[in-house]
Amino acid sequence: MVSDALPVMKVRYSPLEQQFADVDDVFDELKALVRSTDFTLGKVVGEFEEMFAAAVGSKYAIGVGSGTDALKIPLKALGIGPGDEVITAANTFYATAGAIAETGARIVFVDCDDTFGIDPELIEAAITPRTKAIMPVHLTGDMANMTRITEIAGKHGLKVIEDACQSLLAKEAGRPAGTWGIAGGFSMHPLKIINVWGDAGVIVTDDPEMDRMCRLLRNHGLRNRDEMEILGYNTRLDSVQAVVGKWIVAKVEDIVAARIRNAERYDAGFADIPEITIPMRRATKGPGERAVYLNYVIFAERRDELLQHCRANGIDAKIHYPIALYRQAALRHLGYPAGAFPVTDRHTETIISFPADQHLQTQEIDYLIGVVRGFYGR
Repeated sequence: MVSDALPVMKVRYSPLEQQFADVDDVFDELKALVRSTDFTLGKVVGEFEEMFAAAVGSKYAIGVGSGTDALKIPLKALGIGPGDEVITAANTFYATAGAIAETGARIVFVDCDDTFGIDPELIEAAITPRTKAIMPVHLTGDMANMTRITEIAGKHGLKVIEDACQSLLAKEAGRPAGTWGIAGGFSMHPLKIINVWGDAGVIVTDDPEMDRMCRLLRNHGLRNRDEMEILGYNTRLDSVQAVVGKWIVAKVEDIVAARIRNAERYDAGFADIPEITIPMRRATKGPGERAVYLNYVIFAERRDELLQHCRANGIDAKIHYPIALYRQAALRHLGYPAGAFPVTDRHTETIISFPADQHLQTQEIDYLIGVVRGFYGR
């Protein structure tokens, strides 16, 4: 039912039309790229990698073909494969599990807490002699508890590879997402914070051997044109996407600042609605803590009705994600029974996501808040 109090306004989820409305600068550089014919691992890829590493605060950045490959390649670089186990969050997106599965290792899920991060106090119970790594996921734009996770990993001699695909420039204790473990993976899918015109990803690391191995693995294992050191993959960052990535990464601090302002406006608008719970956030207001809000997610009573109400009023709300990953048909072989991860299950029934991107207008946010308040009779 359309709200009686507010005229219907369209509030889209994807900002791509606004983001790429004026791309003359990109096309100018693309023309120069075409004339140079420097299409494969060319100069522009190196330029983008330097810019990305500087933005994140890592020594090295390695461009690859997708965010999924940005998670898989570091696992392969560590020699993780069949017979090994990798622990990750039960509430994550499909790509996290897919990256682990592509190595041949077994996916081991651990439940999340209400910050959406993996619950660190449940990790040790999931460790076995076959465990080789932990892949925490910084979901929605806030960070998992990396202080505690790295402590646990160090105690058990495990490597940490961060799935930072949704949380570029998030911070905990002054350290950015992706820089806590031996490597971190980022996505540049069109709906991520730094986005390009297709699929692309970036691995970051401070470890020179990890950097070397990832560069080999992304390019067939080639040491040079004529010598193949190891068996690798073809997952190079495309030069065209590197041009687009350079254009976006130069704006990333402004992008993140706008998302934070939008989230704060939502928080204020929802604060007095008893049926809505604003999630606990690990990031504080201090200078060393930052959540970046790829998605603005809340817990809502009568969630499915609210979702329909929003859509009827022109708001393209989403659910991230409506079916827990461990319940997906593709992962039934893992043998987890229904109810194995109760917090994850509760989230699938209560979360709703609203856009938080830098192109949202204040009136769009206020309209969305008004529609939600109207649904609950506020």
